[in-house]
Amino acid sequence: MDLYIGSADTGNIMSDNNNYTPPKVWTWDDQDGGQWSKINRPISGSTHDKALQSGKHPLQLYSLATPNGQKVTILLEELLALGETGAEYDAYPINIGEGEQFGSGFVAINPNSKIPALIDTTTDTPTRLFESGAILLYLAEKFDQLLPANPQHRPELLSWLFWQMGSAPYLGGGFGHFYKYAPYPIEYCIDRFTMETKRQLDVLDKHLANNQFMIGDEYTIADIAIWPWYGQVVLDVVYEAAEFLDAQSYTHLNRWAKAIAERPAVKRGKIVNKTFGDDENTKLAERHSADDFQGKAV
Repeated sequence: MDLYIGSADTGNIMSDNNNYTPPKVWTWDDQDGGQWSKINRPISGSTHDKALQSGKHPLQLYSLATPNGQKVTILLEELLALGETGAEYDAYPINIGEGEQFGSGFVAINPNSKIPALIDTTTDTPTRLFESGAILLYLAEKFDQLLPANPQHRPELLSWLFWQMGSAPYLGGGFGHFYKYAPYPIEYCIDRFTMETKRQLDVLDKHLANNQFMIGDEYTIADIAIWPWYGQVVLDVVYEAAEFLDAQSYTHLNRWAKAIAERPAVKRGKIVNKTFGDDENTKLAERHSADDFQGKAV
């Protein structure tokens, strides 16, 4: 992992950063914030006209194989594995690095311009959905699958689902950004978000010491929401930071992460809408049927 930029100006940049005094009113100057910085801007709305493609299946997904995107594709593959034919879907990639999330068609589904976004065409008026947690809950309730069998366990599921939604930004936008993607290392930022990330890993590890899955012995959307982020962090897939975080010390979390990684639906779901990486066998830009996985590493 390369945390440092190879420039003689690095010291000056860090010095300027240490001496930074916020202005009275912040203005955007499109500064270089490192890899992925161009996907953010201080205003909402579309930047260009672009219609979205659509297929023949009940569900239309527009996403990318980031952890948030993987939540939905893993759930859809799990639903199909359970025999829910109504969960058939067409998946189209949204290249966030090229700003496709700011196209007019995508913004019409998600005014927040973040992946994933989904359209359910089976309702009287097509239903738009955005925010990964909302999509997971909607689909689980629609098919009455991957929810706790005992209704008394539903509050526990909702608690962990919303825990993930509230906690992951510290892992992704905080730790992941400053550890891997920022243009130069800032010790204070890395230390601050590493501390919080390790606290979160400890929360999960202690919970999983007494539970096979997040909700006792039932595999649910709580596991599907949490695994793409925290499971793949300890498995050294996300941010390649397992050694730095001493991830092996979280033994119960590792046990859970490895078990979920072996599920066939998870293997399929995590490569849908994947357009990056050198191994073509682990990429599936578009998905329209189970046949699309032939020849892939699933």
